Amino acid sequence: MIDLPLHPEPPPSPPDPGLVVLGRFQPVHRGHALMIAAAEEWRLSNTPELQLIIAIGSSNRPESMGNPWSAEEREAMLGAWLADKDGYEDVLTVAIPDIDDPPNWVAHAEKYHGSAGVFFTSDLPSAGLYEAGGWQVVMTSLEKRERFEGWRVRATAQMMSTIDDDDAVRTVLSPAVPTAVVEHLIETQGLRRLAFLGEGGEPVG
Repeated sequence: MIDLPLHPEPPPSPPDPGLVVLGRFQPVHRGHALMIAAAEEWRLSNTPELQLIIAIGSSNRPESMGNPWSAEEREAMLGAWLADKDGYEDVLTVAIPDIDDPPNWVAHAEKYHGSAGVFFTSDLPSAGLYEAGGWQVVMTSLEKRERFEGWRVRATAQMMSTIDDDDAVRTVLSPAVPTAVVEHLIETQGLRRLAFLGEGGEPVG
């Protein structure tokens, strides 16, 4: 087991309870965009008093093909996508380190994203953990899930990591990655490192 550093450390005080969407966002893809949009629609209809909180998991994992972008880079991707959308003026983004201890995950994560509000997810194991932790859980289904699996998107991005033709990168990545995120990756040369990270990657977003 990897000895994972606690990075970042919890803030001095957690945020107020909100509607939490949790993902690894490696990278931000259209499945994530659909999830966040569905969560925001649900929030506005049911709990408009709660803030939308996007939690970025695995903030402390070492760089690998499964985790090629840092939490700060993933937050920047989310920022690029949110800035391209209307109606997302008050969104809190937090990074949460892994602890490899599922039974204690929710108590750990609450130090970062706040205590029991609403957890919006399409992931059954995560839903079970949060329900056991006393959260209201809203389950949603994702269309074309197999197309938007994180490992598939990373494999496509790796294929394009040595291509200098920006238009080709746009053409290949845009079906799975929001346009604003593709442009951000091109502008920051965020794909280059994938050429040197080897094969593999787990099928988790």
